Amino acid sequence: MTREAYRRLLDATLLHLEGLKDLGVTHVPVRPESLAALQSVSPPRTTPPQRTQSTTPSATPSTTPSAARAARPAPTVEDPAPEPLPVPPRPTLFVSPPLSLGERIAALAALKTRALACTRCPALVASRKHVVFGTGNPQAQILFVGEAPGAEEDQLGQPFVGAAGELLTRILTAMELGRDQVYIANVLKCRPDTPGQLSGNRKPTHAEMGTCLPYLQEQIEIIRPAVLVALGGSAIEGLLGRSPGYVTQIRGKWLDFHGIPIMPTFHPAYLLRTQSALDKRRVWEDMLAVMERLGLPVSARQRGYFSKAA
Repeated sequence: MTREAYRRLLDATLLHLEGLKDLGVTHVPVRPESLAALQSVSPPRTTPPQRTQSTTPSATPSTTPSAARAARPAPTVEDPAPEPLPVPPRPTLFVSPPLSLGERIAALAALKTRALACTRCPALVASRKHVVFGTGNPQAQILFVGEAPGAEEDQLGQPFVGAAGELLTRILTAMELGRDQVYIANVLKCRPDTPGQLSGNRKPTHAEMGTCLPYLQEQIEIIRPAVLVALGGSAIEGLLGRSPGYVTQIRGKWLDFHGIPIMPTFHPAYLLRTQSALDKRRVWEDMLAVMERLGLPVSARQRGYFSKAA
């Protein structure tokens, strides 16, 4: 590992730990395999300063091997290309027993208070109108994860309230669920700033998602959902710390987040843009898989939705 890559890894780890500290975390359990991985990463070696021979003759010149090695000039070696930045160890979740309903409500309220006062992303703080924390049932079996608030969410302080939110509500209705029976949150709690733009949104950066992720992690730990539904590629990237590639290649395939199964699927906004009957059918198939995983009843009518989509 080069010196630059080692420094970047150290900076990323310290930033992550500082974010956890701001959230009130005082202990971070580390798994044995994480310790083993850290021990395998050694700090870069620095080239010792080259010794120069004295111009004054010595009365008894040294002829030992060590003296000969010291007098030999050190070879010049160019630094190799920078290595990819390793992902710092992620904290272990679910180290405490599940909370009661009252404890979950109180814990979410305390977490929301901290999130509303967060100033870790100065550009987002300067442009946001509201922190969009999340909403829903503290005992929800399903937690839907989006990428970031849009303009309407930023204006109202609630997640998924625009056109994409209306489509998500219709999907829940088809599942015979209400928004009060699930929990809805985003990886990013503030709308990504769009300087120079009067409208539109942008994808959160990897650094922004990494900074904000501890809030979502704590929401998940408090609620303890049975299933996570990741809406779109940014939600998957934010949860797993890596880019998932094309959502079309992984949607419908169960992933894992600290032992909680994740169902990746298309974001409702994508369905609104494409108006593809086939993609709508695929999302519905993903929701059927979620229902079956939770043991929820699936009627013949529900199973037949979009059956003629091509």
